Amino acid sequence: MKVVILAGGKGTRLAEETVHKPKPMVDIGGFPIIWHIMTIYSHFGFNDFYIALGYKGDMIKDYFLNYHKRQNDMTITLKSGDVKILNPVKKEWSVTLIDTGQETMTGGRLLRLKPHLESAPFMLTYGDGLATINIPELIKKHQTAKRLATVSAVRPAARFGALTIDGDQVTRFVEKSQADEGWINGGFFVFEPQIFNYIENDQMILEKEPLEQLTKEAQLSAYHHPGYWRCMDTLRDKEALCREWPDQMNKNRAGGIPLSNHRVDI
Repeated sequence: MKVVILAGGKGTRLAEETVHKPKPMVDIGGFPIIWHIMTIYSHFGFNDFYIALGYKGDMIKDYFLNYHKRQNDMTITLKSGDVKILNPVKKEWSVTLIDTGQETMTGGRLLRLKPHLESAPFMLTYGDGLATINIPELIKKHQTAKRLATVSAVRPAARFGALTIDGDQVTRFVEKSQADEGWINGGFFVFEPQIFNYIENDQMILEKEPLEQLTKEAQLSAYHHPGYWRCMDTLRDKEALCREWPDQMNKNRAGGIPLSNHRVDI
């Protein structure tokens, strides 16, 4: 099953980073966040990626074009210009990079990939969110539900403590847990090819008319993921991911979802 990653947005809420690079290239623990996302899928054997490019897309192209040179030791013969990679770290990934436009919306970016995706179900996620999600269970949910689309429902990390107030007296003060928040769209979708019947042009937002119409037709199912999830919307989120992601990798090795870091292949 192919995996689509939407990687073309401008990421204006993370301007401290995105003025220089596209959001999917923001560094988390020594690697761009898009690398971590791809590693999640790759762990479960899904290695065929289609990346929808837009804002500063050339930087993502350059990253994958020079992936081996960036990740491995090498010997360079200056006289001839020959480069020999030493003990290469290899990925089984196939990465298709497609320019989907600077101003294209999320639905339009997916529509531009239609020639590559219209023959079979496929997965899709955003280029700015990480989760300890079990991809085979997500797919199983989609297949069992027999609907046109499945979205991963997640609980966002709580930002503030909860107060219970009686008059002017605080009677309860607790730091909110992730479980206190409602379910939201966490990305990590599975779509049937019929999704393209719901997208008309570049300006369609996937989360608006297409998914709203699927909901009205009872064609959108939810895979509940109660575990770790965080979206990198702001600099605060980026800093939290840098703190939290290594711990989540360690925790999930014991749970069967070992997420890799640095040069460790899974």
